[in-house]
Amino acid sequence: MQLREIIESRTGHDTRVSILGHIQRGGSPSAQDRIMASCMGKAAVELIGSDKRNLMVAAEGQRIFPIPLQKIINGVKTLDLTMFEIARMLSI
Repeated sequence: MQLREIIESRTGHDTRVSILGHIQRGGSPSAQDRIMASCMGKAAVELIGSDKRNLMVAAEGQRIFPIPLQKIINGVKTLDLTMFEIARMLSI
């Protein structure tokens, strides 16, 4: 039995399935989203073709670059807490 059917049988409410993706991010992908995804995919294929290992493709602004997975696993990235304060003020 699928989750949708279980929810409907237990609640009596019509239930719909949505596959999240860009919906979760806020809408359909823009041209820039599509171009960035294509560029990152190209960079990943180039890494595979060059037989480089233990890397992932990252983006910062418009720059796409490989980054060692070990740096990601062991790294700590702190958040700018002022952004939370701004978000809190705007949600009031």
